[in-house]
Amino acid sequence: QVQLVESGGGLVQPGGSLRLSCAASGIVFGFYTMGWYRQAPGKQLELVATITSTSSTKYADSVDGRFTISRDNDKYTVFLQMNSLKPEDTAVYYCNAEQQFTRIHCWGQGTQITVSS
Repeated sequence: QVQLVESGGGLVQPGGSLRLSCAASGIVFGFYTMGWYRQAPGKQLELVATITSTSSTKYADSVDGRFTISRDNDKYTVFLQMNSLKPEDTAVYYCNAEQQFTRIHCWGQGTQITVSS
């Protein structure tokens, strides 16, 4: 059974930092592109960042230069380091795993990030 468990969400002031973690189980981690998506109230789900099994990364323009995605293939974990947070980063953040051959997606339960003073 595939499980993606996110942690690290919470409330932070503008300009602050947070680090999200997503622990994966039930998959062969090395065969998956891992990613973070987010959904703000009243808005569509949007891609934040992805990282392939060979650690090639991609970022949304809105977070490029502020967020860093990384992965630990030994611990089956993907991270999202978020710096210089803005109120518009407020959203539920979801961990995603995409099987590189079948393109099947798995999702975590989501974790709330609120950026507010």
